[in-house]
Amino acid sequence: MAPKTLLDKIVYAIRQQPAASANGVSRAAIVKYLTAEFGVDKTKAASKKAFKDGVSKGILIQTGQSFRVKGDKVPEVVDEPKVKIEELKEGKGPAAESGDTVTVKYEGKLTDGTVFDSAKSFEFTLGAGEVIKGWDQGIAGMKVGGKRKLFVPSKLGYGKRGAAPEIPPNADLQFEVKLKSIE
Repeated sequence: MAPKTLLDKIVYAIRQQPAASANGVSRAAIVKYLTAEFGVDKTKAASKKAFKDGVSKGILIQTGQSFRVKGDKVPEVVDEPKVKIEELKEGKGPAAESGDTVTVKYEGKLTDGTVFDSAKSFEFTLGAGEVIKGWDQGIAGMKVGGKRKLFVPSKLGYGKRGAAPEIPPNADLQFEVKLKSIE
């Protein structure tokens, strides 16, 4: 039976989408689904009121901007893998943080020791998605002059696709990185 009320459609939309976290589905993803599947105008105040009514009636549980249906099973969210960091040399000054433009010297190896890439000077914005996730995690907190060895699991590197021909699919990676500057 098709959902009739806007609140019923919101509940339906939540149940049709995989939750990215235990908090449920984001308001933006729900509204996008409602627009695509039911032609609901996303600018209408009615959808905002329907979310509010759902929470006040105890039908929806809100956490931040995410919603789930009360009584539905909370999805188990598998912890994302983390980069293992070996501090080889502590640097000096402020630590690199998301949004900083950093310059590094690095060498990348496969777990069998094969060097697949290196550079004496490589610049990128930390946390902007310009590099693999393993670098965004592993370089954050470094200080100028610091040197680290990063052990990057495949999911935080190039994943299932790899980066042919140098990096095969599902390859764990190792990097030795020296932070040269922070801007």
